[in-house]
Amino acid sequence: MIEITDLSVQFGGVRSLDQVTLTFPGGTCGLIGPNGAGKTTLFNVMSGFVTPVSGRVVIDDIDLLDMPDYARARWGVRRTFQTVQAIESLTVYENVLTVHEHAAKGSRSDTQDAVDDVLAFVGLTDVRDKVVRTLSQRDRRFIEVARAIVGAPRIVLFDEPAAGLPEEETEHLAEIIRSVPERTGATAILVDHDMSLVQACCEWTAVLDFGRLVAAGPTADVLHDERVLAAYVGDEEA
Repeated sequence: MIEITDLSVQFGGVRSLDQVTLTFPGGTCGLIGPNGAGKTTLFNVMSGFVTPVSGRVVIDDIDLLDMPDYARARWGVRRTFQTVQAIESLTVYENVLTVHEHAAKGSRSDTQDAVDDVLAFVGLTDVRDKVVRTLSQRDRRFIEVARAIVGAPRIVLFDEPAAGLPEEETEHLAEIIRSVPERTGATAILVDHDMSLVQACCEWTAVLDFGRLVAAGPTADVLHDERVLAAYVGDEEA
């Protein structure tokens, strides 16, 4: 469970998050909203790239905002990015290894087993020893996912992980994201504009618009909420 209380972020005269209070109950949760709603800003606060003007983000009685940004990955905050962050000059194995070595402790054999296990899980064993710059967009996307879930994360933030993927690969991605809580024990939060992916992965979803919480609850109910529809398509009577 992740409890967010009165979280606000200010960029000059723009309030990107405005006193957001919500609780992610665990499992795989969705976070949706129009462009500019504050979704990535919330991820940036949780992972330490943005400092809020107020608020708390608490998990297991620990306020993430009291933790230095460099310590959060080792503690268990992981994320993917809209732009793939894999190091192009390294192999697939080396890319995932660098994350595991930074975030987890263990013997060399345990580390190798963990990396190979996650590569098999996401479907990258066949390209394990290939250099990233030689790979397809599909493979790069799944490297990003593997880097986020290797080892023992506590929170996994998926920021538009399906961007550029064809339908069949999106279905494979959905299976992976759904499995993250059971496989790792982490709470997973998915940001994506593909509502079919959100519905396939998330039993619970929150909606932001202009930095404010619009709705939160079971995904099926939220997606039919009039306030959510208005946020996406506008009030047709206006």
